[in-house]
Amino acid sequence: MAAPLTTIGALGALTLALHLRDPHVHASWGLCPSALMGFWCPGCGGLRAVNDLTNLQLVDAASSNLALVVALPFALAALALWTADRWRGRRRAVPANAVAWTAFAAVALLVVFTVLRNLSGSWLAP
Repeated sequence: MAAPLTTIGALGALTLALHLRDPHVHASWGLCPSALMGFWCPGCGGLRAVNDLTNLQLVDAASSNLALVVALPFALAALALWTADRWRGRRRAVPANAVAWTAFAAVALLVVFTVLRNLSGSWLAP
């Protein structure tokens, strides 16, 4: 149980920090290297999206980083499943090809998301 509980604790602490120190304030969490180079990476706006979610502002969070808002329920479900499996003392066998296809699909979707958010006038830009 140490690994899932440590992960949950770290994510909780980081979420609390993002709630308390507003990333909407310019450079409050540093500057994004990709934004400084003139393009939005798939993670740009992620800190603002987490802050918006902690303030129960779902539309604002989606505006900051739609990919994070869409992926978050799946990540939380995977974390809950991992924790429940560890609690029960079992290890889930996940086929390697399922992991490979999921990773491929995630990377492909993030590439498409990145291209779309960098088009001129895109509503996906943070």
